[in-house]
Amino acid sequence: METLIYEKLDGKRVKCHICHHFCIIKDGKRGRCQVRENKGGTLLSLVYPKVIAKGVDPIEKKPLFHLKPGSFSYSIATVGCNFKCSFCQNSDIAQMPRDFSGMIQGKEMCPESIVNEAIKKGCESISYTYTEPTIFFELALETAILAKKQGLLNVFVTNGYMSAPLLEMVSPFLDAANVDLKAFNDRFYQTYCKARLEPVKENIKKMKDMGILVEITTLLIPGLNDDENEIGAMADYIANDLGRETPWHISRFHPSYNMTDRPATSILSLEKAYAAGKAAGLFHVYIGNVPGQSSENTYCSSCNELLVRRYAYQIENYMPEGGKCPKCNTTTYGIY
Repeated sequence: METLIYEKLDGKRVKCHICHHFCIIKDGKRGRCQVRENKGGTLLSLVYPKVIAKGVDPIEKKPLFHLKPGSFSYSIATVGCNFKCSFCQNSDIAQMPRDFSGMIQGKEMCPESIVNEAIKKGCESISYTYTEPTIFFELALETAILAKKQGLLNVFVTNGYMSAPLLEMVSPFLDAANVDLKAFNDRFYQTYCKARLEPVKENIKKMKDMGILVEITTLLIPGLNDDENEIGAMADYIANDLGRETPWHISRFHPSYNMTDRPATSILSLEKAYAAGKAAGLFHVYIGNVPGQSSENTYCSSCNELLVRRYAYQIENYMPEGGKCPKCNTTTYGIY
């Protein structure tokens, strides 16, 4: 289908306005994401409505710990991504068009079918995840509009590189987002993601200002983005620019894709980052990909009462509906 946000230029060129790459694309060529193609001066999405992955996930898998804890989310993705992360955890589908000569795979699944499946499976939300929802925006938006009408919540698991017009278009239907803040220096983004840091920071702030529930995830990679000063600066940014209530997930790296030259993140390194988050004043800091850590639990920011106990995806929720602490009545950030 025709891309929703783009500009026609001279000579049958087009300028895509879906993300912050703002690709200028010649006739017959594709943008950086490799899933939008200029055909005769019209920019088309090549992935609508070709779903490559779908399934029912615990909402904690996104990870979202402050959106209906213990609930299930119907998850979908198409192939493609507007980043090319050397450490991509889902490279088989996210990098498929780049790595396999423009290959686009997936089975057609219309928005109505996605919403119906979510309801049938007993899910409380739909997550646009596994790859980057920005690049399958047309499918995500149509689905989100229908989902909202049916009382379902909508979730983006995203790198945060969407354009401002896209964010404004989806914001009335988007309830929550987990945003990857991959590092806190622009050189890392340029070298390992082929992108820039500042647009991500701007978009996270916009989401918060729009009233979207935001949780942050950082995959801690040994020797690349785990410098203690950088981690401290990132923690301060989250606390001061986004708000101390903003949850921060510090996730363990495992060698994958084009980055198999370094070990998994040490527990000590994860714990230091956790301590930096707490030192910055963040209420909710979590260590991910290490089941059994007490830092997976949610505690009241006022009295430290245990509100949600987690072991992997096993959840014990002690918090009443509405998100108020049963001990001191403090409201916890989130949607409950």
